[in-house]
Amino acid sequence: MTRPARPDDLPVLRELERAAGVLFRDVGMAKIADDEPWSIEELTPFQTEGRCWVTEDAGRVVAYLIAEVVDGRGHIEQVSVRPSHAHRGLGRGLIETADEWAGRLGLPALTLTTYTEVPWNAPYYARLGFRVLPSAELGPELREIRATEISRGLDEWPRVAMIRNR
Repeated sequence: MTRPARPDDLPVLRELERAAGVLFRDVGMAKIADDEPWSIEELTPFQTEGRCWVTEDAGRVVAYLIAEVVDGRGHIEQVSVRPSHAHRGLGRGLIETADEWAGRLGLPALTLTTYTEVPWNAPYYARLGFRVLPSAELGPELREIRATEISRGLDEWPRVAMIRNR
């Protein structure tokens, strides 16, 4: 069941993010696996503004997505699924929830940034209809997101911005 996140979900999202991040260690990306999840303070605006959704299984939060508006498009800031619940379509369901949210706001597309060579990143999003957004087509806000990612060292592995038009 997918639903809007509640304040009491936020600590669980941090734990879920840590669990999902472990998979990056298996592909040689320990730095990403060890990256600190969003803080409660950082997650709170997503939750209070209705831009955070969770999926439950047997009453336990097993996946989440946070979104914002970037350059007049919906932007998926983070989507994570507990490894024990991978390959069940939960991420896809959350992305569709974000797409519905973007539609209600009249936003023409969804964007995200992701790793190109991680199977559950760019290849997965491509299967969901996303395409690589060339650097020349990045708006100023998405360009700023990419610059922040680069400054944090996330481009140690190839990253791209992707878009899916609605």
